[in-house]
Amino acid sequence: MQNLRIDQERLWQSLMAMAEIGATAKGGSKRLALTDLDRAGRDLFVRWCQEAGCSVTIDRMGNIFARRPGRRGDLAPVATGSHLDTQPTGGRFDGVYGVLAGLEIIRTLNDCRYETDAPVEIVVWTNEEGARFAPAMVGSGVFAGVFDEAYGHSRADRDGKTMGEELRRIGYLGAEKTGGHPLRAYFEAHIEQGPILEAEGKTVGVVQGIQGIRWFEVTVTGSESHAGTTPMNRRKDAMLGCARIVDRINGIALAHPPGVSTVGIVQIGPGSRNTIPGSAFFTVDLRHPSDETLLEMKAGLQAAVGEVCDALGLAAECREIWWSPATEFDRGCVAAVRQAAAAGGYAHRDIVSGAGHDAAYVNRVAPTAMIFVPCADGISHNEVESATPEDLAAGCNVLLRAMLDRAAAR
Repeated sequence: MQNLRIDQERLWQSLMAMAEIGATAKGGSKRLALTDLDRAGRDLFVRWCQEAGCSVTIDRMGNIFARRPGRRGDLAPVATGSHLDTQPTGGRFDGVYGVLAGLEIIRTLNDCRYETDAPVEIVVWTNEEGARFAPAMVGSGVFAGVFDEAYGHSRADRDGKTMGEELRRIGYLGAEKTGGHPLRAYFEAHIEQGPILEAEGKTVGVVQGIQGIRWFEVTVTGSESHAGTTPMNRRKDAMLGCARIVDRINGIALAHPPGVSTVGIVQIGPGSRNTIPGSAFFTVDLRHPSDETLLEMKAGLQAAVGEVCDALGLAAECREIWWSPATEFDRGCVAAVRQAAAAGGYAHRDIVSGAGHDAAYVNRVAPTAMIFVPCADGISHNEVESATPEDLAAGCNVLLRAMLDRAAAR
């Protein structure tokens, strides 16, 4: 095991080939979940896995499992993976790196004719991003029993198309029941999506856990009226209410460091330049490492919506649509990552993830840990997202060592 090394150039070429599916003008990728482009990325991954000698199964949420057998058929697999879907203006590494790092590990084991005790498995989770279907991480959430299949299949995009319908349309509504698929351990390699590793000159982040996330949808209702004839003191302007609440949301995060808040979608109706807006819909993303503090931030949001709308004579609804609690990863798996980084001679540090990942849900049903590598300026969810071949290879080598450690019979 000490002499095993992945092929850096092969990993990079695989990443660049996948990035061509849905390539964008600024050098990123756009493969929204369960679109034709997502299907093309899945098809390429499945073909690569079959060429590497893996058996491939697909569950009813479209989660893909590619398995390389081990010496011991009685042992559950040691798995790694992430997702292939992207943001609308996504980069070339978010999610896909974790998937193709797993493929590179299997290719390396094949090259060296290395036989593990436990099987090794790569997983592609469905709709991690939540960009097309809310909430995020639906595939892994159903797998872990957080949601049921009916809930997962019923998630709809803005055009009313559901995940179940789209899974069937693209040919990834599998036969295997979602969940009940035992894992001996699960590791997820990922770009950091933040600036800490790069700023400190560290190559590997040993991820301790993931901060909590709460998603909300807010609807503010006023009254449409003529923009030229309605005096300012007689207006019920939903856009004004929206703007004041958004400013309050920014202040909530600033008052609860290191918490963060984001309003990512705003829709104003009726959408006429000479009509006072009668409706405003917007989304809110609140995050904090402490679940207790995140509850305080939620209360602050609810208070802001009520106070602003009462003052302006507006009606409002603030609905929480998703909650992912703060996650602490398995100590044994975290230790395996730390030992692998040290054995490889990589500068590393402990870190907590600010972004949500499928690993948060998998952690509920299997021992789990994550590995971070730097990305340029900490930028992600952006077409200019960038990581070096050397750092990506380092993370993959750490992943290889950690997986082999967990795959050994004990």
